[in-house]
Amino acid sequence: MSSQPDSSQSAIDISIRLSVIFLLAYACFQIFSPFLMLVAWGLIIAVALYPALMSLEGILGGRSKLALASVTVIGLGILIVPTVLLATSMVEAFQSVHAAYEAGTLHVPPPPSGVAEWPLIGEQVHQIWAATSSNLTATIERFSSQLATAAGSLLQMAASGGATILQFVLAVLIAAAFMANAEAGHKLAISIGSRLAGDTGPEFVDIATATTRSVAQGVLGVAVIQAILGGIGMLVIGVPAAGVWALLILVLAIVQLPPLIILGPVMVYVFGAHDTVPAVLFAAWGIAVSASDAFLKPMFLGRGMDIPMLVILVGAIGGMMLSGVIGLFVGAITLAVAYQIFTAWLDQPAGEGAEG
Repeated sequence: MSSQPDSSQSAIDISIRLSVIFLLAYACFQIFSPFLMLVAWGLIIAVALYPALMSLEGILGGRSKLALASVTVIGLGILIVPTVLLATSMVEAFQSVHAAYEAGTLHVPPPPSGVAEWPLIGEQVHQIWAATSSNLTATIERFSSQLATAAGSLLQMAASGGATILQFVLAVLIAAAFMANAEAGHKLAISIGSRLAGDTGPEFVDIATATTRSVAQGVLGVAVIQAILGGIGMLVIGVPAAGVWALLILVLAIVQLPPLIILGPVMVYVFGAHDTVPAVLFAAWGIAVSASDAFLKPMFLGRGMDIPMLVILVGAIGGMMLSGVIGLFVGAITLAVAYQIFTAWLDQPAGEGAEG
């Protein structure tokens, strides 16, 4: 007769404990959520750069601290130097355009005849471009409301861009902290994987690590290389707001669209604003940059990773909608890792890995 009250009391105790655990977990998540994307990006950077760190440590004779400091400084340099150069060029371009407009010396060259042949938007772009070239003031007055909206969007983009740069710097520093404690972190990941998936937990950890490195190098790394090379070419030839176009190249490359979508119209502008020889050289450079993924991606991505590009595309776009530029990177890798682990789990025989 006493077993029923004991069972009821036990159920109540279990419910209270689960409620407390849930509330504690929810409170921890709420506190940590503002840093979640930043820490995830730092972890991705750490996983991607760790083999390079080990190679550099071997070259330096086992001096781990010097190797870690070198990788961190190089990472910050690769991030900050191109960003500062492109941002400076963009500010200078806007200042020079504004000064020329105030002085009444701003002149827009007429559009090349080939612009009208662009698919879908060619005729409209050609008409607006020609009207701007013949009467800049009238065109500005005609599109004043749209220009005001665009100016506001550019200011917001600049502000968010500065915050994004700061987040990337913090992510590199977080990655350095992860790499400094790589062995302990790997043991923790193995323990968590084993608790969640039993004997197959370590295998899933290895899959997640390999996928992260593959996508970070083969997709994100290639996109960064294309954006930097495209930006350098535009800086050298003197394209206004080169930083904006380089950022657009980065976004397109991550979502698996060719940088030529941006570089093509820029080439047309360069042919209209510069002499033939430098314009041809820039066009060759732009085509080479856009086509570089044909050999870069197989070099970095083709390491046993069979990830559909659609998975990376959806992850990148979804991540960007959720958390901006950092989400663009983290989303692509997170969905790729989830896809690889889920596929590996499906390939297991039924019941395998249940025991731990």
